[in-house]
Amino acid sequence: MSARQILLLAFASSLIAVGATALVYNFGSALNSSAGAENTIGEEGSPANISDPSLVSDEQNSIEVYKSISPGVAFITTTTVQENFWGMEQEGSGNGSGSVIDAQGHILTNYHVVERANKMTVSLGGEKSYSATMVGGDPDTDLAVIKIDTPPAGLTVVPLGDSDRLAVGQKVLAIGNPFGLDRTLTTGVISGLQRGLRARNNRPIDAAIQTDASINPGNSGGPLLDKFGKMIGINSQIFSTGGGSVGVGFAVPVNTAKRVVPQLLQYGEVRRPKLGASLPSVADLRGRVSLPVADGLVVAQVQPGGSAEQAGLRGVTNTGVGDILISAEGQKFTSLDDLYRLLDRKQIGETVNFEVYRNGRTITVPVRLLGTTAAARPVRRVM
Repeated sequence: MSARQILLLAFASSLIAVGATALVYNFGSALNSSAGAENTIGEEGSPANISDPSLVSDEQNSIEVYKSISPGVAFITTTTVQENFWGMEQEGSGNGSGSVIDAQGHILTNYHVVERANKMTVSLGGEKSYSATMVGGDPDTDLAVIKIDTPPAGLTVVPLGDSDRLAVGQKVLAIGNPFGLDRTLTTGVISGLQRGLRARNNRPIDAAIQTDASINPGNSGGPLLDKFGKMIGINSQIFSTGGGSVGVGFAVPVNTAKRVVPQLLQYGEVRRPKLGASLPSVADLRGRVSLPVADGLVVAQVQPGGSAEQAGLRGVTNTGVGDILISAEGQKFTSLDDLYRLLDRKQIGETVNFEVYRNGRTITVPVRLLGTTAAARPVRRVM
């Protein structure tokens, strides 16, 4: 077999191995229990009717946060219609939670809550419900924005905090709709920070917040709050062997939402730069192919018209290994996750200098990052 064939075969088998090593129970079916950029999202400052937490009891603080914020927590019900084996339509339903983020009726939730919905309704308390439509979704961060079609006046907007200024041990509160129980409050602490979390498409969600506040099916998409009533995270997943809460829950950091939501409002999607190459890691190929470096990303193929091809990066040929990406901007590449994290901080049109191993030496290759390519044929595992 040629070097190219060996690399591609090893790459394919490594993808199978990666797919079999999920550590976190994803709430695609668990938390989502089944049966314009100009918008200002969130309010500045804490709600006026929440006292200084240092001046009241912990119990009183929880009461005040709940009374102030719960009217802005949405109970989202989804309906899906699919054809069965005999061509007949089958209707399914699900529910989750969300947070009102502006007076226009935009609601932030998890992507997996609404991704297959043909119809959505939103309840904000009481018996009245409102129809809603999808504005945009980002499967890479498991975040989505929907909008109440005819929003009522006087919506309670959930204020946004700063997830970069959190500490393990600080109090948190979660409001959501576990098992369909409308506006349930649970409390706990931040159990850990900078946790690795994966979206359902296996993309890494950076800096996830771990909490012991009870999170169960139906909580998905609801807010994780601090003692000032500010949203610091979006409840998304739990670690569980049976699907119920065991005190290990995870939330997408609100600062991730701050970065994603404006694009969802403007474009309906997040437009990220792409390298335009299939990139198995050296670690994935170790034991299958002899490579000259200990770590890096092997350029197996470059996509026609993509960033990599235009920068002159070289893929595998019949005569041997092509370029190996070693690092960029001080970030060493040991897996694709490292590249995802780098590109997630970049904008389309920016130029990044990559350290590349080529023909026995390390060189610097400037790569101008593009959003899409002119490729006529797909490349597997394109990044």
